Amino acid sequence: MPHFTIEYSANLDSRLDMGKVIEVVRQAAVETGIFPLGGIRVRAIRCEHYAIADGSPHFGFLDMVLRLGEGRDLAARKKAGEHIFRALSDHLDPVFAASQFALSFDMQINDQETSWKRNNIHGALKVQVEHG
Repeated sequence: MPHFTIEYSANLDSRLDMGKVIEVVRQAAVETGIFPLGGIRVRAIRCEHYAIADGSPHFGFLDMVLRLGEGRDLAARKKAGEHIFRALSDHLDPVFAASQFALSFDMQINDQETSWKRNNIHGALKVQVEHG
């Protein structure tokens, strides 16, 4: 259940393609090898109203949170997080070069006792792999 939620300042719309950002994150998550393909979710939420630092309308931000289930040790989470953050950060180099920009990424572990899920995507992917 790796669910990535990206919140970003609306002023980034003219600076980057959010569809590509989502794909960079999804692909990096796959590359880690620790997340089930059928559980990966990446979504982006545009923040129309925001204030950064001194209120300059030119400052931008992208904040990503990963919620994941229990069961991965700290070393595996850190390695995966570093890989995903590096891929995203590298993709955003042009934004850093052209403007004042803040990037953040946090990982949160959901307590399995208070996290409910229902998903039939895993089964569909298994059938797809088995039958092409």
